Amino acid sequence: MTPVELSRTVLRAVRRAVEDGELRVAVPEKVSVTVPGAGGWGDYATNIALQLARPAGETPRRVAELLRPHLAGAQGVSGVQITGPGFLNISLGSTASTALVAEILRRGPRYGCVEADVEVEAAKDGISYDAPTDHPVHLHAPHDPRALVFMDATARLLRSQGTPVRTSCEARPDPEWTAAFRVEVDAYGTPATPVPLDVNVRPVPAPDLAGLFSLGPDAARWALLHPAAHDRPRPSADLLVQGEANPLFRVRYAYARTRAVSRNAADLGFTAQPGDVRDDVPEGVRDDGPADTASITAPPAHTPPPAPPTPPLLTHTPPPAPPTPPLLTHTPPPTPLLTHLADHPRLLARAAAHRAPDLLARHLVAVADAVLPLVSVVLPLGDEKPLAAHRARLALAEAAGAVLAGGLSLLGIDAPEHL
Repeated sequence: MTPVELSRTVLRAVRRAVEDGELRVAVPEKVSVTVPGAGGWGDYATNIALQLARPAGETPRRVAELLRPHLAGAQGVSGVQITGPGFLNISLGSTASTALVAEILRRGPRYGCVEADVEVEAAKDGISYDAPTDHPVHLHAPHDPRALVFMDATARLLRSQGTPVRTSCEARPDPEWTAAFRVEVDAYGTPATPVPLDVNVRPVPAPDLAGLFSLGPDAARWALLHPAAHDRPRPSADLLVQGEANPLFRVRYAYARTRAVSRNAADLGFTAQPGDVRDDVPEGVRDDGPADTASITAPPAHTPPPAPPTPPLLTHTPPPAPPTPPLLTHTPPPTPLLTHLADHPRLLARAAAHRAPDLLARHLVAVADAVLPLVSVVLPLGDEKPLAAHRARLALAEAAGAVLAGGLSLLGIDAPEHL
């Protein structure tokens, strides 16, 4: 079950509660489903009970208690818990990550962007979703390189959410800027009618234009987009260093590693298959290996009497050593990575709504840091045969790569397959 399908399931639960007379409230047209926050539980959470509480004349927790049985009985839902003032936390069981990875692989780099068929599919369930508006949003920027780059990335984000965009600048951008930063505008000059303030793009200007030009388009755009609009960017040659301290390198390196494991897996003759990423080792089985029977000898015929014990030198018995922790019998699922991937559509919508491409840049760093430990265990070792877990890890790595590639594209930055 994908987040879109789960949101429909939540709406069906609300509709059933209203039809049964348990709630007296207008059924909303849409519902937000996100990953659980701090103190949450399960795979997804929704605040629908908090939204309906006031119009229903009930407390949020009471509304959540009324909706919980309808959700718990839905297909694909393995558990529902109420946390906080009335958040509904939903678990999809072992199929949650499989469905998420399959959905990302189906969408590719377009995962998180608005699909044209979402409204059509929702209409089959009697659910009305907000369709992309036909009225374009007008973004206007001053004659400044950072403002132009910020406006370009913001326009890409808005278009990814189905919103048409028109861009303009106070003056014709310098040709050197358009080439160095890969920016274009639809029009330039002062508009005939005042532009609303909410579409003016005015980030803090960059202090060092010469330093920006020396970075190249990708590093220069990252230097201008990674800080928030109200923060002053500090472009430096560190963005060209291939090391862990460089967040742009980590993002692009993580993507290149996901492509590398896909190529290596193809050479080994196996492909990605969404599923359980844990090792196929039965519970309780340890990797200690068989006992060495060759070192066991028969006891002697006559055992000499034991020597008298030596009196202890210590005046007290030392505490026993702590027990050795058991060996892991499986690889724990990469929960942080799955969380970041599930949250990608919500974050894209938020970045577009707030005109904040820096939110996407920081999100990509989090995805990259979460996927790098995974790629080292995707391929089988030595003569080991590819198992279902290897195919599942490959699918998860490819899904993360799709998110990284799509996110970099929305920032106007290339995603190289080789670094």
